[in-house]
Parts: sequence; structure tokens; C-alpha cells
Amino acid sequence: MQPTSIDLPMAGQLALWGDVRLPALLSVAVLGSMPQRETTVSFDCRTSGPRRHYFTGPLLIDVLQAAEPLFDPAERKDRLRYLISVLGRDGHRAVLSWGEIDPEFGNTAALLAVSMDCRDLTEQGPQLVMPGDRCGSRHISQVTDIRVCAADRLWS
Repeated sequence: MQPTSIDLPMAGQLALWGDVRLPALLSVAVLGSMPQRETTVSFDCRTSGPRRHYFTGPLLIDVLQAAEPLFDPAERKDRLRYLISVLGRDGHRAVLSWGEIDPEFGNTAALLAVSMDCRDLTEQGPQLVMPGDRCGSRHISQVTDIRVCAADRLWS
């Protein structure tokens, strides 16, 4: 079910929906109550040069698994049909495959950061952090929307 204008999250919250059993409206506080990871990322930014930041937050895979995606968990390859679309308040969007963040496949430790450089992100909202990216384009600030979707539905 797609969020309506009434359901759109307030600043500091995100809507998690799509092909999941438990769609949710998540705050930075809720994300902060989940097991936390720490990471430092460095990337090149065309406009301002090299950047380096320290983040804490839950793994994206843990947040998504808590929403119970509609794939068959006993069937490993079934997960590979799923895409994750992450939208920021400014309209910036990144699309990831389930396989790139799944520990049995790509194992990218993507975070939904709740703090950046030891600053709390409660008012701004969580940030998608993609360690290992050479460019920071898939780092999404002020995440408002995460949609999980079976890719085969896109072509049916």
C-alpha cells in the first residue's frame, strides 16, 4: 500500500512499505533502539571534493527484515527478485537490489544512520549510508520513504 498525502512522514520519520507484511512509520528513535553499527566512510564529491564522515545506525537489512518482506526466506534465490527504493526529502532517490545488501550475496553493510559525526539526526531524519561507494551519490539524506518491491511486478 502506497502512503497517501495524509500518511506522509513528518521530518525525522520514514515510511517503510511495499511488498512487506508489516509496513511501518519509523522514527530516528525507533531506529536508534535497534542494534547499532558504526562506520566511517570516505568518498569523492564533485562539487566539494573528498568527504569523510562517521555514522551510527542499524543495518538496512535488519530494518527491512523486521518488516517481513514477502519473499520465501527458505528459498535463497527468491530474495534476489527484490528491489529497495530509498527516497530523501529533497527528491533524491537510490534503488538497491536485495542481493547487494544480503549477507549471503553482496553483503554491503548499508546503514540507516541515526547520527553523523556524533550529531543526532532526529530532526533531519535518518540517512542511507552505502560504505564502499567511491562517490557519495547513493548516500540519501533525510530519508522519508523506503519501498520494497518484487522486480518481476515491474514487468507484469
